[in-house]
Amino acid sequence: MTVSAAHLYATFCLATVFFQIGLIAGLPLGRYTQGGKHDGALPLSGRLMAALSIPVLLFMALAILSAAGFPGLGWPQWTGWVALSVTCVIAVLNWITPSEEERRVWGPVTSVMAALAIVVMTA
Repeated sequence: MTVSAAHLYATFCLATVFFQIGLIAGLPLGRYTQGGKHDGALPLSGRLMAALSIPVLLFMALAILSAAGFPGLGWPQWTGWVALSVTCVIAVLNWITPSEEERRVWGPVTSVMAALAIVVMTA
């Protein structure tokens, strides 16, 4: 169960990385991110924020995979707790955003991610 939860969490992280790449490339998805302030493509500052989130997402995925015992990682256990904490903060922010689109899409997605990380970290 723990390994499956970790794999699913990492898959959500990877899907989010692809979403961020789309934002960087100029896809008109501004309503679904960063508070929905931009209708359409993000400006340069928003694209830079999307780019900065990619290594964070990859760190989170690897930390949860490591916590689940994925071979070859062996990261300290605290990295999984950091990933869980960041995921929970992101979930709360996605539920309180002024963007209805962001709440409808990312609120549930990040809540599921938080639940998966809890499964892994409390196993």
